[in-house]
Amino acid sequence: MLEWRRRREPSKAMLYLSPLIAIGLTMLTGMLVFGAIGYDGLRAVTAIFVTPLIEPQRWADLGVKAAPLIMIALGLAIGFRANVWNIGAEGQYVMGAIAGTGVALLTHDMTGWWILPAMALAGVVGGAAYAALPALLKVRLQVSEILTSLMLTYVAVQFLYYLVRGPWKDPDGFNFPQTKMFSASQTLPAVAEGSLVHFGVPLAVLLALVAWFVMAKTVAGYAVRVVGRAPAAARHGGFDANRVTWAALLAGGGLAGLAGIFEAAGPFGQLTPQFPVGYGFTAIIVAFLGRLSPPGIVFGALVLAVTYVGGEIAQSTVRLPSAATGMFQALLLFFLLATDVLVRYRLAWKARPARSAP
Repeated sequence: MLEWRRRREPSKAMLYLSPLIAIGLTMLTGMLVFGAIGYDGLRAVTAIFVTPLIEPQRWADLGVKAAPLIMIALGLAIGFRANVWNIGAEGQYVMGAIAGTGVALLTHDMTGWWILPAMALAGVVGGAAYAALPALLKVRLQVSEILTSLMLTYVAVQFLYYLVRGPWKDPDGFNFPQTKMFSASQTLPAVAEGSLVHFGVPLAVLLALVAWFVMAKTVAGYAVRVVGRAPAAARHGGFDANRVTWAALLAGGGLAGLAGIFEAAGPFGQLTPQFPVGYGFTAIIVAFLGRLSPPGIVFGALVLAVTYVGGEIAQSTVRLPSAATGMFQALLLFFLLATDVLVRYRLAWKARPARSAP
């Protein structure tokens, strides 16, 4: 009889190679699946995973897609290291965009360098405030943050729909459910004239460096790691688990909210019902693909950005359905979790107990 046995010491090499193995298995499985249903499987996988990397005109799209994933995944990784499972980053992303857009609408007829920073600050506060709800329920009532953060996501999305179809609807928008377009003072500038890459992209990389420093070199980062790995040792060392829970959820919500307003002030330029694009959920895959480390998260965000950009290419060249991107992302998560299990556990034969003589 087979049973799972925990390995004494997981291989460090395999721990870092398993994401690459998961990517390879995802590509192979996707090729077989799409080939079986009548598409050119090899061409489909090439369009999704290779074309965005070899066509320089697509690189700007990769940076723009990766930036919000990096920001959100950094916040989630802090929580996951503390054993705080924030699954509602998508809702915090939406609420951050709503809060920042509120500032944009209030200052729509104004100009000044201070408007965009005020929008960014409102986005951070909006996302953090929304994450404070599951934090409060977790600390005071021991309610699972997994359930509360996830359910609040749908509340945020419905609130967005209400605003863009009601009080925030653009009166000059030909009856489309959308806000006014942001002005020049409310839009993220490009890093170079004529470039699609806005300043949110280098800021995301800078935030990754800051997160690495905080988690690796500060007492706050050490407290997060200890509370997540050894709660009893954390209590003995004087670290307050409730305080770490608050910090982890607020950091995750704040970074998700910042990603939200940057997405609204960058690629979208307004709020529409299409604004919730699933970045908050995809960032969970990014965090685990990057092994919860900031440098790894940058790599993971680029991989998932490739699937977004490549999915769009495959729709036009191979005629794949739009759901193909989600399928590849789901396969990647499945194989990542599967390889992680094999890194930490192994299958072994368990002898059957001898039958007693009658």
